[in-house]
Amino acid sequence: MKKTWLMLSLVLSACQAPPQPESDLKQGDLQLPAAQAKQVWPTLPSLTAPDGLRPCCAFGYEVRAKLLGIPVPFIHFNNVVDPDNTGEHHYNDSWISMIMTLTGMNSEHDGIIYTRRGGFIDLAHVRDTADNTLWLFNQILPQLGHAGTIKLPDELGQRIIRLSSFPAPDSELDRYNLAVRLAAQLAFQLAVWHEVAQWYGYQSVPGYPEGVSAFSLEDLYSNLLGARIAIDLLNTGGGVSMAQYQQSMAQMLAEALKQLQAVSPKDTRFQFDMVDGKWWNSHCRLPDKFLLRMRNYSTRDRRLPTRPADTVPELWLTLPDRFNHQPLADFARLEIWQGEDMAKLPAPDLMYGYHDFAALAQQAEKADRQHLQRYGEQCD
Repeated sequence: MKKTWLMLSLVLSACQAPPQPESDLKQGDLQLPAAQAKQVWPTLPSLTAPDGLRPCCAFGYEVRAKLLGIPVPFIHFNNVVDPDNTGEHHYNDSWISMIMTLTGMNSEHDGIIYTRRGGFIDLAHVRDTADNTLWLFNQILPQLGHAGTIKLPDELGQRIIRLSSFPAPDSELDRYNLAVRLAAQLAFQLAVWHEVAQWYGYQSVPGYPEGVSAFSLEDLYSNLLGARIAIDLLNTGGGVSMAQYQQSMAQMLAEALKQLQAVSPKDTRFQFDMVDGKWWNSHCRLPDKFLLRMRNYSTRDRRLPTRPADTVPELWLTLPDRFNHQPLADFARLEIWQGEDMAKLPAPDLMYGYHDFAALAQQAEKADRQHLQRYGEQCD
């Protein structure tokens, strides 16, 4: 009889529904190092890779544009978003989302918000890195411990994530947490490479230079914020379904902005006005490279924001770079191999790794400084 009850108990436990997250997930304290999941959550069975990056915003507001050197009248980019109305979040796996964003038909509201503790935040960068973290997590977890590659579309060079062969942790929870950390770190590194690639001539739309956006002072802090939000989301079950992920991202992004002390659209425009002529030039038009006069060339995953002086302390953002005291690079790494069109990027001896990005950024900073000394900060 006892054996019968034991067998019945095992059958019932096997039929139980998998754990489900709370309907209202909370963003962790951004001042603290990222925590780890306390339980293993279900994962999406399959996930399409994000389809490119969201159209991000040039630094400034009411930014004007030109085409083939000719000013385009009546077109300007507002760029400013209300922190109390950031809209929904849509996992960016379709070019349709990009078209809807460009035409203003998307219920996801992207743009720039000034925060007193984090400076200027570009929501497109936050969302892109969160989406990449989710996708990479779902790619890495099933392959953890096995040698393999994850190939991405070229950005000047061939982008490959190389998974190492190693004895995977015995604990399912440890494997889950390692995959989360790897995904966030690699998603941030992809964002860093995008800044490098933009400076060295990468163009998402052929014929439209993106140098104005390269190393924009708010970009990588925003990407780092997206990776950190994604860690907290995956740790608490926000990735069990696409509906749950999108709902959780919208909630946790809004909470993160509150922690950073986001201000109203009026106050964001005021902050832009205060640095006009110093950090940006409102008289320039896109794609003038030196519409942006202040850049942040740091490639580090531990960052303070670039922001005007304030009476509240800035918020130091970090990402985990180790698991159980072992560098994450031992488990997986991003590699950039020579591509067919490297533009101004010097071909690597073999490949570029994350450790090489800082030197490429320093060369970019030196070249920009020399250009400004010779020609000043005039518009193109």
